[in-house]
Amino acid sequence: MKSHIKNIVSKLRYNIIVETFNALYLLRRKKQFAPKVVSIEETINKIVSEKCSVSRFGDGEILLTENHPIGFQKADKMLSKRLTEVFLSNEANHLICISDVFEDINRYNRRARRFWRTHFYLYGYIWEKLIDKKRIYYNTFITRPYMDFASKSKSGEWFLLLQKIWEQRDIVFIEGEKSRLGVGNDLFANTHSIKRILCPPRNAFDKYNTILSEATKLDKNSLILVALGPTATVLAYDLHKLGYQAIDIGHVDIEYEWSNMKVTHKVKIPNKFVNEQPGGDNVNSVNEEAYYNQIISKIE
Repeated sequence: MKSHIKNIVSKLRYNIIVETFNALYLLRRKKQFAPKVVSIEETINKIVSEKCSVSRFGDGEILLTENHPIGFQKADKMLSKRLTEVFLSNEANHLICISDVFEDINRYNRRARRFWRTHFYLYGYIWEKLIDKKRIYYNTFITRPYMDFASKSKSGEWFLLLQKIWEQRDIVFIEGEKSRLGVGNDLFANTHSIKRILCPPRNAFDKYNTILSEATKLDKNSLILVALGPTATVLAYDLHKLGYQAIDIGHVDIEYEWSNMKVTHKVKIPNKFVNEQPGGDNVNSVNEEAYYNQIISKIE
């Protein structure tokens, strides 16, 4: 009961804060800087045709460049330095993906619009410092193609496009211990094989050198899919420079679960870590032998 009340109070506080800053953003009427961000389709097609690696920057990664902590990753000066390095990098076949929310955000639902207006009101200055207005960026919503959209009509098409990235590939997930990508759904059913390296679900960057060391033992023909928060942004970049194709795959599995459930608000998934929901780290165990057989390493 106490936990339920605490969650209600937390949601009320959040909504009051967001509504306040959303209103201030709209009243300010400042013209938003708008970098060139290509579509979800263009981004996926480029990854498929050129076997690109991907590092993604959302609100959390941007906050961490200024050493602000986020829910599952504490502030870390080295992480801040590395994230900034990755954002400003320009490696061939390595895509920097950002959110396409700098203008014309009516395609997103009200919750998403409120969130991004609040974010830009408070932290838009960070983006302005980092963004190269002459550069083409790619779309980070390839890994969030469902929940935030006002219309879900294209989500199924986007998931099918995504599956072309790993079609008949030997893939290795580098994921949080309870992320369990693909468990209980068919998102990765078209792969040739799956292996997993499990990592800490919180503050994974503390173990960065160990994670990178384990990853460099992998066959370079493998496709490495990393779901590890801001650590994934840096890891995908470093692995790319070492000759791997590595993609920061983020929340794509959770988005697919929500799409299959046809929910219109974020909910917990019983056997998977959902950091964006209260209590989302309290997950059930799984009894699938195949999942445990895929684990090749566990970093604690």
